[in-house]
Amino acid sequence: MAFDKMELKDIEVWDGNFAAAQAMRQCQIDVVSAYPITPSTPIVEGYAKFLADNYVEGEFVMVESEHAAMSGCIGASAAGGRVATATSSQGFALMVETLYQASGMRLPIILNVVNRALAAPLNVNGDHSDMYLGRDSGWIQFDAYCPQDAYDLNFIAFKVAEDHDIRLPAMVHQDGFMTSHTAQGVHTLDDDTAYNFVGDFKPMNDMLDFEHPVTHGVQTEEDWHFEHKARQHNDLMTKVLPKIQTVFDDFEKLTGRKYNIVEKYDMDDADVAVVCMGTSVETAREVALEMREKGIKAGVVGLRVVRPFPFFEIQEALKEVKAIAALDRSSPNGAPGMLFNEIAGTLFNTDTKALLSGYVYGLGGRDLTKKHLVDLYTELQANVDAGKVTTPLQQFIGVRGPKLQFL
Repeated sequence: MAFDKMELKDIEVWDGNFAAAQAMRQCQIDVVSAYPITPSTPIVEGYAKFLADNYVEGEFVMVESEHAAMSGCIGASAAGGRVATATSSQGFALMVETLYQASGMRLPIILNVVNRALAAPLNVNGDHSDMYLGRDSGWIQFDAYCPQDAYDLNFIAFKVAEDHDIRLPAMVHQDGFMTSHTAQGVHTLDDDTAYNFVGDFKPMNDMLDFEHPVTHGVQTEEDWHFEHKARQHNDLMTKVLPKIQTVFDDFEKLTGRKYNIVEKYDMDDADVAVVCMGTSVETAREVALEMREKGIKAGVVGLRVVRPFPFFEIQEALKEVKAIAALDRSSPNGAPGMLFNEIAGTLFNTDTKALLSGYVYGLGGRDLTKKHLVDLYTELQANVDAGKVTTPLQQFIGVRGPKLQFL
């Protein structure tokens, strides 16, 4: 039975969840295997509704846990289908074992992760704890700042992941509630244009292709495990970023919407810069412009791709900056934050004289306010003026009670 086309306005008012669900519909997913969890439930719920209303010709599999959800995706992808799902927080944590299976088997599954704090204590609001938990799982990771990004990056993720030179799963991250439940105007693609951009799914190493038998789920031990992981790592680092840039360029030609692996705002002459992800990027941009009116040359660097980590693009973005703040929205639990460490490692063997400090913020959905960022940029300028870091290397922004710091 043929499915129906949905007529969309040029601009629709969608939240990030519905934008992702619409993109999944337009990509014509073969199988969505899902277990709902706040705040990502409306993504798979929306897809299920589209399927029930005959806008999708696929299968929706309701399973008993998030571990089973990803296991179902792995089976469907290995069998030669276009596959996607969504999750958050504790559900993501339950998926972790299977995430490594998906990437190790080179299955181009798309996972929408609506970022949310990890318990305990229990919290349903957004931070990047789950994003950070998955950073070494071998998945490509994209970061959306708003509902428009959540829509666009799904198409981009499918086109990158399904390329036969890549064949790796990909996540599209968005901030829980701040993006997922906040409605904004989203520029749309019509169904045919969207699907044609992604293209027909072309299976590779399909386990149901009996004319070309392959083995899935092998055991290697010391004989070949190292080589397998080294090759996977090498492909992530050398093949994925150029492919992402090519797809970004193709998407810009199609829509006029430009994405960069590392987004730079007011960085041409910046003395001080904030490096951050998610909805914080737009807030930081607004404050940076206000700081420039006060004589502080402030800029913002936003990561659009978290994995593979874009070392050289970060180096280029920060090469002339005098003081940098890395904003980590996840509790580091006894260490500097991931973003702080990644930037430090990126800049260590370069000629930069930049002063780097780290800030932990927004845990469990705590707001990052403009006042917080005004104070942060002021501290960065003080570091520039003093020629050294004048604050602790890591601080906690907006924590109640005594001021906390580490290092």
